[in-house]
Formats: sequence, C-alpha cells, structure tokens
Amino acid sequence: MTLMDFPARSFGVSTGPGVHIHGFELGPADGAPVVILHGLAGSAREFVQTALALPEFRTVLIDLRGHGRSTTRPGDLSREAFVADVVRVIESVVRAPVTLIGQSLGGHTAMLVAAARPDLVSRLVLLESGARGGSGDEHEHLGKYFRSWPLPFASRTTAQEFLGDGPLARAWVADLEERADGLWPRFEADVMVAAIKGVAAPRWDEWESIAVPTLVIYGENGIFAAEDKSEFCERGRRVQRVDLAGASHDSHLDAFHSWVAALRPFMGV
Repeated sequence: MTLMDFPARSFGVSTGPGVHIHGFELGPADGAPVVILHGLAGSAREFVQTALALPEFRTVLIDLRGHGRSTTRPGDLSREAFVADVVRVIESVVRAPVTLIGQSLGGHTAMLVAAARPDLVSRLVLLESGARGGSGDEHEHLGKYFRSWPLPFASRTTAQEFLGDGPLARAWVADLEERADGLWPRFEADVMVAAIKGVAAPRWDEWESIAVPTLVIYGENGIFAAEDKSEFCERGRRVQRVDLAGASHDSHLDAFHSWVAALRPFMGV
C-alpha cells in the first residue's frame, strides 16, 4: 500500500529554522476537520485506514518532527517543539478548530496542544496515552532495540523476517525508505530516545485544565497499568473512557474495527 493508492493531498509546513513538517489530507475539503498524530517511531501512514473509516471528515495526518517525511534530525526535540509544530499546521493548513486525535507520543502531544491552545481543539481523542509515559530505563531499552536493527535491510522480506509479522512490524516495513544501499526506517534511534525522554515528566496541570469533551481509549494489553488508567481518567474533566478487548498499545493497527467503533460515535457519526 502506498499513499498513491488513496486520493491524498500532500502539504509541507516550515515550523522553524531547518524544520519541515510533512502531512497529507484525505476526505472532503469542506468536511469537519480532524487532525491525527501518530506515536513514537511511527508515521502518518499508520492512520490512513482510520482516515478512510471517517469519510465524512477532512482528515489531516501529520508526520511529527523526527518521523516519516518530516525533518529527520531537528535540533529541538522538546515537548514544546512538537506542540508548536501541530499548532502551526492547524493554523496554516486547517484554519479552524479540530477534533484532535493522538496515539502514544502523539496522544501526549495532542493533550498538550489542547491545554496550550483550547481555541484550536473542539474534541480530543487519546489512544494509549497518559500524563506521562515510561522511565529512563524503558526509554534506553527502546533505543537499544532500534539500534539493533541490521540496517540497511536488503529487502522488505528481509526486514519482515527480522522485525516479525505483527501489525506494528508490518507498518514499519511498509514505510521503509528505499535508498541506493537498501531500505531504511524513517526515523533514527537516538532521535527517538531524545524525543520520548520528554514524556517522562508528569503533565497533570495541563491535563486537568482541558475542558473539551475527551475520549480516552486503552488497549486491554497496552502499556498502562490499571491504576494509571483509572487515575488519568478520574483527573480529567470531561472524559469518556473505552477499553478495547484484546488490543495492544497499537490498537489502531491490531484492533482496528474496535478502534473505529469507539471513535465514530464520539465524533457524532
């Protein structure tokens, strides 16, 4: 599957010195706007199927800085930089308040955008996200895993054999970039570690300030402990919670139909 298989409209936005944010849109140009933010080491293409399941909406998919087709090695990987990128895209591309959806790192970013710029967010959807995410040891372990990839991969088959056949692995393989010497991921391990470290600090003040209707979705087999899920939802202001049976941290990939079934009613369709 390539982006050329869908009627996508690409765009690019400069958000600072040397930083280019790539994205694309699906759906009617006059539809109610939705912006979706992927997780760490992901890309916008992970949510193409979600966009296609929301045909009534103008869905804007963003490659976050350091990911996908956006700038690979931005100088600033702070939470504030990620937030500023999303604000810039909404203001310059969408130009209207949006339903903002984010998964994992993208969910944390979406939460901070909604807190910083409530005028730009009419509804919020957080998939497998919380006020903070992971410890330093967990982040370093993640970096060690990414650095273990035998790059470049000679072929997609070789990549699949190494990465496995799970939904997330298939998404990584599908998004590999073809270069003269082989296939490379559209992210770099050290950039991912630096990006995720910013999520370690709790952001309860921002979360508790958000007043828009919010849907919080967890996978039954996701990364959050039961007590962390409960605390997060209880400390929110207008929160609806949905748990997806049998789903993982990447519920949009491995529990797609359940994910969409939870999403569409919240969005009024």
